Amino acid sequence: MQQIIAIIDQVMGDAFEKAGYDRKLGKTVLSNRPDLCEYQCNGAMAGAKAYHCAPFQIAEAVVKELEGNPIFSDVQMVKPGFINLKLDNAFLADYLKQMSTDENLSVEKAAQPKKIIIDYGGANVAKPLHVGHLRSAVIGETIKRILRFKGHEVIGDVHLGDWGLQMGLIITELKHRQPELPYFDPGFEGEYPAEAPFTIGELEEIYPCASGKSKEDAAYKEEAMQATYELQHGNRGYFALWQHILSVSIEDLKKNYGNLNVEFDLWKKESDAQPYIPDMVQRLKDEGYAHEDQGALVVDVKEETDTKEIPPCMILKSDGSSLYNTTDLATLVMRREIWDPDHVIYVVDKRQELYFTQVFRCARKTHIVKDETELTFLGFGTMNGKDGKPFKTRSGGVMRLEHLIADINEEMFKKIMENHEADPDEARETAKTVALSAIKYGDLSNQAAKDYIFDTDKFTSFEGNTGPYILYTIVRIKSILNRYEKEGGKLGEYSYLPAQNESEKALSLKLTGFAAVIEQAAQELAPHKICSYIYELANEFNRFYHETRILACEDSERKASLIALLELTRRVLEQSIDLLGFDAPERM
Repeated sequence: MQQIIAIIDQVMGDAFEKAGYDRKLGKTVLSNRPDLCEYQCNGAMAGAKAYHCAPFQIAEAVVKELEGNPIFSDVQMVKPGFINLKLDNAFLADYLKQMSTDENLSVEKAAQPKKIIIDYGGANVAKPLHVGHLRSAVIGETIKRILRFKGHEVIGDVHLGDWGLQMGLIITELKHRQPELPYFDPGFEGEYPAEAPFTIGELEEIYPCASGKSKEDAAYKEEAMQATYELQHGNRGYFALWQHILSVSIEDLKKNYGNLNVEFDLWKKESDAQPYIPDMVQRLKDEGYAHEDQGALVVDVKEETDTKEIPPCMILKSDGSSLYNTTDLATLVMRREIWDPDHVIYVVDKRQELYFTQVFRCARKTHIVKDETELTFLGFGTMNGKDGKPFKTRSGGVMRLEHLIADINEEMFKKIMENHEADPDEARETAKTVALSAIKYGDLSNQAAKDYIFDTDKFTSFEGNTGPYILYTIVRIKSILNRYEKEGGKLGEYSYLPAQNESEKALSLKLTGFAAVIEQAAQELAPHKICSYIYELANEFNRFYHETRILACEDSERKASLIALLELTRRVLEQSIDLLGFDAPERM
């Protein structure tokens, strides 16, 4: 169904055209002065110069054409030429009825659906997820859900780091600790053990230990670099160990991403792109794109319009080894060959913008991607503590993501038990649901590119612009609807009556804006737009709730209409939080 703003634009365009002016001048916007009007058209101001007359003359002519139009209850010209509009309550009620019967809640699907790959993981195997991984996972998951809701085919890829020096470090440290393992016997020809020689806990201790040694012992680092080289060039024992590292790590990563309600369609890794590198590099040489610079193989990506220096994109180091650039370009080759996407979105730290500028330019210049393929860098800011510095543990270390989640779960459990006499087991489950809303909403309500402060007290509050406040509003609506059913009422009967008071109309108007918000969030890849909208919607509902007798209403038809309005509010809120990646409990 059409967005309500599109209907208004069409009516206004017709009025301008009938008055003798260009219908494009009928573009309408939401009023920023709701005390004066609900919508505003400024087309007369824009048309004054073209038609050589005062704006108010154009506006007066248009207003005359709108007399008696059933979608407006009030149309006024305000000098110097603004047209202020208020919607008719009966028209608004009819629109809400149509919206209620639309499974997509008035959101139109994309006219030309695209195949989109979102790269939003980026974790390294053998390392636990820490708070620095939160934003990529949370923002990427939400972008995926929004674009799918709009009708696109979206593929989420975790793109794990599994092929660099960290593998050589782990292998080297393991060799020092357990040299008797068959993986280190060059003469071993049998089958390697099916079970890994380490647990995830041991693996997570081995890597930082090895990393620390490599920084102090040059010989140790050289040994790790050699192990990395041998792994990447077919050492059978090292390859088997690498597979164990992957198996143990990915199982743990899936559990931790699952705790965030984040899912990936692909669990691809840097190593998956390795088979594509030799042919890609050879083509770049053969076609003259790549040249040597101080022994390294590079592609120039600077452009005449650049106002700052853009270094060449390095393809191979002077020793012939590959880099992240190489792997990311080869990954684009792989993605084109297997999935042929229309659009690839990278959800990564904004500090990597220069790097991705180099990669994107190189991919375009060398035709690794099609000319029409979109490449988008969606850079996000840092998550900071109250001191304004990157979020740390009390001891100053980088906090593991599972520990942050556990801390917020515990905080929510305490608040629930303090406020209610609740069954502890049920309260624990409810706390997990509410805690996830606190974490995700706390992150997503900020514009992605901006840094933000992770404030546990603020994010877990049931008041203000927080996830728990949104969930509390949904639970309040559910409670009213449940009581209505227990009293014999039937849900799902969309019989809307015209709004009878200002708060009812304000809630109705806010509901009609849902489609426009989703459209904007999808176009701009901006989840915070949805957060702003549902916070405003929750506020409008709570004002309406406090000012309106709902279940106590004695007019059964009127009561059914109020219940229909509540049902629609619940659906819009629940659809919105689903897009944000969390859900609401039945009780709080």
